[in-house]
Amino acid sequence: MSGTQITVYVNRGTTDSLEAETESIETHRTFTLDLQGYERPAHVHCRILGDLDRIVSIDQSNYYLEPGVETGVPVEIDSARIDEPVDGQLEIVTGYGAESLTIDLTVTPAPDTGIDVDRSLSKPSRPTPEPSPFEQLFSRLVLDTSAIAVLALGAIAVAIATITAATIGGLMALIGLAIVGAGVLVALWLLLY
Repeated sequence: MSGTQITVYVNRGTTDSLEAETESIETHRTFTLDLQGYERPAHVHCRILGDLDRIVSIDQSNYYLEPGVETGVPVEIDSARIDEPVDGQLEIVTGYGAESLTIDLTVTPAPDTGIDVDRSLSKPSRPTPEPSPFEQLFSRLVLDTSAIAVLALGAIAVAIATITAATIGGLMALIGLAIVGAGVLVALWLLLY
């Protein structure tokens, strides 16, 4: 049976009777045992027999059924824990043990749906490129406030030297401008390297 539900009729026709739609099931996933009450109320006990107790579980084993009421019993299966089929039975008992019904249950391993991935795919295919000198300069200047202060002071010094050289004129003023410019460049080089 490939469905996800087994129906068991309780007290259909006579008191303390059990009838199942199927005598066996083979599955790898959780299914529902559907208990349908007829004619008289009944206490029903469900349990797992055989080697299935390590991979199959029923949350609650005792149920009280009213006439005309349908109760779903989840049967949890952990087929990922097995490598080969495991056989056992699902037993349903009513009438305080007077009537029992067993359904053969075979749990098969879960189908392998995983995809094998080569571990080399987790590594980058090419090395990360080195940042350009401009990117290095920008990253250092942006992150370091002292570099920004030195740049501002250097710009002010070059501006003052340029204005002075233009106002005074002459060779000595141009030499002073060159010395100030060289000093600013040396300060930048020391900050970056």
